[in-house]
Amino acid sequence: MTFLFRCWLLAAFSIVTPAQAEETPAQLTIAAAADLAYCMEDLNAEFRRQHPGVELKTTTGASGNFFAQIKAGAPFDVFLSADLNYPRELVKAGLAVESSLLMYAVGHVALWTTREGVEVSGGLAVLKSEAFRKIAIANPEVAPYGRAAKAALQSAGVWEAVQERLVFGENIAQTAQFVQTGNVDAGIVSLSLLKSPKMAGVGRYFEIPEALHPRLEQGGVVTRHGEGNPMAAIYLAFLNSPGARAVFDRYGFLLPASKAP
Repeated sequence: MTFLFRCWLLAAFSIVTPAQAEETPAQLTIAAAADLAYCMEDLNAEFRRQHPGVELKTTTGASGNFFAQIKAGAPFDVFLSADLNYPRELVKAGLAVESSLLMYAVGHVALWTTREGVEVSGGLAVLKSEAFRKIAIANPEVAPYGRAAKAALQSAGVWEAVQERLVFGENIAQTAQFVQTGNVDAGIVSLSLLKSPKMAGVGRYFEIPEALHPRLEQGGVVTRHGEGNPMAAIYLAFLNSPGARAVFDRYGFLLPASKAP
């Protein structure tokens, strides 16, 4: 945690008086990238353990959609994005607190199938086969994992071959649902979803090398709406705590040796 962030955290916390804290329970609204859908349950449980009585309202979806909504005035206190550039752009626009900006994880993608008789161990090259009639990826226009999927397909030289067979999910969670239900033959999804207790061991996957796509640096920020809510600063600081890092690591959200928001 930087010195400026610590100073801002103390200043934000001092806004609420003890009398106000007794009158109403602390609340926090969080907009979280869809790849955090399962991870957020464990993160928030750990946060409540450390801060009993806090009411957390979490919405998950495509980072690009949240970015647009926050720019339009959506009342989220904290934004957790699958692309660190979205929080950075909010800071540049004066819609988020610069000192709160942090990278909380680097995401990874995987080619996943639940179809019997379909094999993905050969990597993205297998998608050229006619056995893959429908392939799901998240919408590259609004979902960072969709952009990573498109870049990986292009790098592997299979984008042209699969374009007409692509099915687009609104976000990475919906994309994974397409694969899980068997509505598509395979899909490129976030590794974190496959590592969740609800999905572990379901189907077969091939982890796509990071060299095939831009690094998925994921970041969080306190919005201008959340600047006056001391819990927003506290939640961002919590993401760097050992308890939160243990959750992130369990879901495959690892950090590089050095990070700089």
